[in-house]
Amino acid sequence: MDFDIDRNDPYLQKAAELRERFARDAVDRDKAGGQPLDQLALLKESGLLKLTIPGEYGGDGQPWSKALRIVREFAKVDGSLAHLYGYHTGAQHAAYLRGNGRQAAELYAASVRGNWFWSNNDNSRANTLKGRREGDHWILNGHKPFTSGSHIADHVTITWLDEDSGKTMAGAIPSTRAGWKSLNDWDAFGQRQTGSGTCTYENVRVEAAEVYQPEASEAEAFRTLIPFTQQSVLLNVFIGSAQGALQAARDYTVNQSRPWVHSGVDRHIDDPWVKRVYGDMYTKTLAATMLADEALAVFDRVWSRSRALTFDERGKAAVRLAAANAFAGNTALEVTSRIFEVMGARSTSNSLGLDRFWRNIRTHTLHNPEEYKTRNVGHWVLTGEAPVPSGIQ
Repeated sequence: MDFDIDRNDPYLQKAAELRERFARDAVDRDKAGGQPLDQLALLKESGLLKLTIPGEYGGDGQPWSKALRIVREFAKVDGSLAHLYGYHTGAQHAAYLRGNGRQAAELYAASVRGNWFWSNNDNSRANTLKGRREGDHWILNGHKPFTSGSHIADHVTITWLDEDSGKTMAGAIPSTRAGWKSLNDWDAFGQRQTGSGTCTYENVRVEAAEVYQPEASEAEAFRTLIPFTQQSVLLNVFIGSAQGALQAARDYTVNQSRPWVHSGVDRHIDDPWVKRVYGDMYTKTLAATMLADEALAVFDRVWSRSRALTFDERGKAAVRLAAANAFAGNTALEVTSRIFEVMGARSTSNSLGLDRFWRNIRTHTLHNPEEYKTRNVGHWVLTGEAPVPSGIQ
């Protein structure tokens, strides 16, 4: 099929090699859950953790689209690792979006030196972590849910509510900070190695220099792009999962499926029904991939505008991303479920783990339902009004 990565690109070649390594035990790791520590070691060894950090700070200076294609590649076999790598990349840029140039530069350079893996504790809808100012630092108490990657992170982006003003504050701390703890309690049926559960805070100290301090009234539109990074990651998890499930199903059907007793054919692949279903799934996956590729280009353009980005530019990009995301999520749900119709009953064996593709997609699509993304697109079609920036749009 036409979903191979460009192996002439050294970064994508490395991603393909990692994907092959991840595939060896993806089914067993999905069953076990917990921490993918061996895979984290491979990621650190690969050099891909600094992919999008600008070259002047020791990174590779690659565009967001390159990182998102790697997300897509990993998702072909392991949605959890794809998710973790994508969210690492987003958290790594939080100071650039929310802080000032000095803070971003310092954290970029430190991240390269330490080969840090990043995570986030900045769920925008959870008001469960609060802090109070004490002289030149803050003290935080409470917890944060949906903290993907925190169970293996070196450095963590955080948000909390100021007890006095109710204002949302943001910053970053090392995962070794006293009083901070990842409970590693994620027990959903999908994305089982993402560590997307709870982190607790007991008198956690945050230094003044660790709190993001944006330059006054600068880059208002650009600072709203954190949801773009998150939604772009999910979009490419959807695409990679659909592609991977379709390829795995195709291989099973060709090599193991038996023809239905009333089909009138000797080979399952000669059944006209089977051919039509595969043709339909491939066509939809190809269409979703093309929309996702366009969304990659749109995101690269928006990101390159940096602090000159306007809200009009942001709004138009939000519509394209929402449309691609909604279509990809629906396509992935359909493909990862429908493959079983044309593989046969034996394909449901737990030893094959082919259900992990659907479980991962179903888990992800519930976090930001397609209904609301599609409504935003429809509202824009009818009124010309782009989605209002928020924590999830």
